[in-house]
Amino acid sequence: MNIIEIHNLVHRFSDGTPGLDGINLTVRKGDFVVIAGANGSGKTTLLKHLNGLLYPDAGTVKVDGFSVKKRPKAARQFVGMVFQDADTQIVGETVYEDVAFGPENLCLPESEIKKRVEAALRSVGLWALRYQRPHLLSGGEKRRLAIAGVLTMKPKVLVFDEPFSNLDYPGIRQVLWQMIRLHKQGHTLIVTTHDLEKVIAHAQRLIIMKDGKLVRDGIPGDLVEELEKFSIRKPYSRGLKGEFISWVN
Repeated sequence: MNIIEIHNLVHRFSDGTPGLDGINLTVRKGDFVVIAGANGSGKTTLLKHLNGLLYPDAGTVKVDGFSVKKRPKAARQFVGMVFQDADTQIVGETVYEDVAFGPENLCLPESEIKKRVEAALRSVGLWALRYQRPHLLSGGEKRRLAIAGVLTMKPKVLVFDEPFSNLDYPGIRQVLWQMIRLHKQGHTLIVTTHDLEKVIAHAQRLIIMKDGKLVRDGIPGDLVEELEKFSIRKPYSRGLKGEFISWVN
């Protein structure tokens, strides 16, 4: 079953510069998809069309069978996005208040908000820090806080835009472990990165973008030798049998 369907998507920036050029893409429910490409290749611009942060100049974007443009509010609940800069998603004075922001905007009953916030914070290991000021958290903790905020909206698709940027090794492992766990729980994951080393061991599908176009789409191991011609660093952490090695146990 296709959970995302994109047909002939075209997007131009306000100055007329093309951002996306004729994107055709389907994603099946439960997939773990990695989209790679050099800076400026169109990865983030593509992601923003999945929940109505941007709208097409031409073409269509559907999630769960409905048009994102016609039902942006529904799309933003169905597709949860974790941005590259976690600080931009922090709105509460405490960890608890920050995670409660989304369900409060849905006007849910207080009992349901409490239930969702506690479940989300426990799932990312931040319940003990619920009274902490968010800006005092480490980089990895902030990224996990952003994930918790998204989880309270109960999305089916989770989108991560450069999730490991500016994180140290422990932070990378924390976030990657959460991503793997969420995928095992049945979420569809879409991850953009220009550094495949950290996540490729867990990807089922690799898409390469260049100049606003999809230029390759297939099994990660089949595409790895082509990466560097698209200015993407080739991952080298492979086992004796050629399998990619995970950064987490």
